[in-house]
Amino acid sequence: MSETDRSGGAAPQDLTQLVLIANLFACSMLWATGFLFIKLSGAINPFVIAAMRGLIGATSLMAWFAVARKSILPGPGDWPVWLFLGTFNGWLPNVLLAYALTQITTASAAMIQASSPLLVAVLAHLFFAEERLTPRRLGGVLVGFMGMGILIGPAAFPDSGLSGWGVIAMLATALSYAIANVFVRTVRHVEPARLALGQQICSAIPATCLALALSGPTAFSPVSAHLPPLIALGVVSTAAPILLFMRLIRRAGPTRASMVGYLMPLWTAILAVLFLGEHIGLREMLGGLVVLGGVALVTFSGRSRT
Repeated sequence: MSETDRSGGAAPQDLTQLVLIANLFACSMLWATGFLFIKLSGAINPFVIAAMRGLIGATSLMAWFAVARKSILPGPGDWPVWLFLGTFNGWLPNVLLAYALTQITTASAAMIQASSPLLVAVLAHLFFAEERLTPRRLGGVLVGFMGMGILIGPAAFPDSGLSGWGVIAMLATALSYAIANVFVRTVRHVEPARLALGQQICSAIPATCLALALSGPTAFSPVSAHLPPLIALGVVSTAAPILLFMRLIRRAGPTRASMVGYLMPLWTAILAVLFLGEHIGLREMLGGLVVLGGVALVTFSGRSRT
């Protein structure tokens, strides 16, 4: 093969890597806003927050399907997949996250949830031959985790201590997302957009039923006073990133896609500066660079087969 052929073949792969990086940044940025919007929603019941997030997210995706003139009805064999994702990537982690944020700080929650890429890497290593943990990929995952720890650092552990139940809820959240991310890679017969739609439908319905059963209709009374952040939570922090993420898992594999968990603390810090008046110091900047280094190691460690 000539030099021209080799260089010509490298360009498309370089473009693919750039698209992957862009998708990672977009997903992480959009999902990071969820922490902010949940906080701005006030002391609403966690099941109600999960219900509204799912309902608004599902409605947004239905509108997107209507504009694209696509059917929203499930196809043959879709329901089991929708129900699985609606649980492990929908109402269950949404409820756990909303509860955890009533017990621990946003920084603490972001740091614990950032353990999800490690869990995904281990699960993917066990189930997919193309996702084996090469030394470089494992190094990237660990470097990203260290960078995330530097980024949040002492701010995640206030002197008053962490709530044990809050920590357990966030660990369960990270595990739930990891299971769902690996599962998506096994689903070949459903297009990513339909996976996103089904997930939100099967997230909204159980969360709404649980909220009504456990807390009653009165639990929804504060919703009207907090509609703007709840709408933003459903559209910006849920419907938009899940569309991108489902495609990302298919194209890049669960290990690489899960690196959004390491990028989220970066955006969380930026949002804190812009909307909460917090300051980013040397530690935050150093941690951010280490995180990006870890993401680069995993992303450019060879192409996953799809």
